[in-house]
Amino acid sequence: MTRSLDPLLNAADAVLRTLFARPHATRPAPQPALPPGPLTDVERREAGALMRVNHVGEICAQALYTAQAAVTRDPALREQFVKAAHEETDHLAWTRQRLDDLGARPSLLNPLWYAGAFGLGLVAGRLGDALSLGFVAETERQVEAHLDGHLERLPAPDTASRAVVTQMKEDEARHAAQAWSAGARELPAPARAAMRLASRVMTTVAHRI
Repeated sequence: MTRSLDPLLNAADAVLRTLFARPHATRPAPQPALPPGPLTDVERREAGALMRVNHVGEICAQALYTAQAAVTRDPALREQFVKAAHEETDHLAWTRQRLDDLGARPSLLNPLWYAGAFGLGLVAGRLGDALSLGFVAETERQVEAHLDGHLERLPAPDTASRAVVTQMKEDEARHAAQAWSAGARELPAPARAAMRLASRVMTTVAHRI
């Protein structure tokens, strides 16, 4: 009975840690090759807004992986989801630190983003491990493309944020590759399109709120 409750207890703990505790990275924040340069007020606001979006993405990643770990019956796959969530915690800590450094705040809607992503993770997990992994692979593929866009939009002098986003992009690509290696199944085109639409709504709102 205790063992069957473990995933639920872990999920509850993850919610509290993600939304209400200061995240702690297990890896040092990536360091830029060139020191950051001065930012104008406009550049600082834009960089802060972009890193707020990235922080929201990491809130959602925690929720997705936690939900999928809670519902899978495969212990090895559960461990893979938990390990990925731990790596995403590094991203959560790094993006939060950049928000602080830029004088920006996290999204006021983080509990809503978490709840929505957690629900999607539960649905994906209930569809079976192959589709659940396919959901991971597609999510990471879209996140990688999204981070590419942010590297184009971040102010050139903000090399600190750019270093963080570059490392995040590498990690997301690895998570996608691991999902495919574990037996991910390609999602249907309508599902991929719906995910892109939901992502567009989230990034647009989080950029401002």
